[in-house]
Amino acid sequence: MRFVRARLTTFDDPHYRAFVEQITIARENQRATRPPRQRDLFGGEAEQLLREWLTAQGQALSERRILEYDERSGRQTIRKYREIDALVEVGRSVHVFEVKASRSAHTIRKAATQLHDIRAALQLIIPRVYTTLLLVDTGIPDAEAVKALMRSPDAPHTPPPTIADIIGDQSRFHLIEHPEQAQQWPDQISIRRFSLDQLIAMAGDRPLHLDWDLDEEEEAPSPPPIKRQTVADDPDDDTDNPFAALLGAL
Repeated sequence: MRFVRARLTTFDDPHYRAFVEQITIARENQRATRPPRQRDLFGGEAEQLLREWLTAQGQALSERRILEYDERSGRQTIRKYREIDALVEVGRSVHVFEVKASRSAHTIRKAATQLHDIRAALQLIIPRVYTTLLLVDTGIPDAEAVKALMRSPDAPHTPPPTIADIIGDQSRFHLIEHPEQAQQWPDQISIRRFSLDQLIAMAGDRPLHLDWDLDEEEEAPSPPPIKRQTVADDPDDDTDNPFAALLGAL
């Protein structure tokens, strides 16, 4: 068994706060030379907007969205933490939501790996774990866009996948419109897709960090990874959670 213990806790848990302090000090000693990327900041904004959207859909979000667990690696057991973007607790079940904002369909596979690990840990203590990816499509190409790209002089060797390519022939993914539809597939991953225009409409008068061209102007090397730091998502993804963006700014 890869996971041997798990519990849900809150942001003010003393063990979690000590862990965060340790990470912050480590990052302070390896201060990055660049500010947080526009896409990183937008990721935090997207997470907040979609948490509000879930509440508007009648989902009672839990404050216990810090997952603490022990993971076995060979003969060693390591204590880890993961921030869940949104969590709903109902009786003996939980619904885990992962937020991703991306221009690549590959992010669906990354999210699936993260949700699989979260489910595996939570099933040690909770019988039913539903998982849903809230995907903000910031420019994932469709079939026609891929065809045009592959005809261009700068065409890549391999065409980028579309959303249909990733989920079309895999029964473990299901597109949904309402969060409660995920209960039809308890062992699989539901996906609720949002367009960028929908996020902008949700924000209303609130400004969003959308000047993503600034991210391409100057890319400084990222600081070395911190051992046992599992709060942030994959750093190669387009966006991280707000805590990850905070760490990037340190």
